[in-house]
Amino acid sequence: MDWAVYLLRCSDGTLYCGVTRDVERRLAEHNGLRAGGAKYTMSRRPVELVAAVPASDRAEALRLELRVKRMRRADKLAFFTRGVPAAETSG
Repeated sequence: MDWAVYLLRCSDGTLYCGVTRDVERRLAEHNGLRAGGAKYTMSRRPVELVAAVPASDRAEALRLELRVKRMRRADKLAFFTRGVPAAETSG
């Protein structure tokens, strides 16, 4: 997997979506185990990985991330946990 779009569940129950080339490293950063992470997750630790889906390149990952961020919460969870195509969840 070259690039991935990942979904995190924060300690307050909110969701965070992002893209990366290394999901495990990024999860460690969001949890404060390594330098980096996002301001959003900093105050919502610990975070847990819901799932990650592969993308062929950075451009595809960023397009998918944008589509996911526009989804409703239930649709995001369905997309990542059941593999429902994003086209079926938009609406």
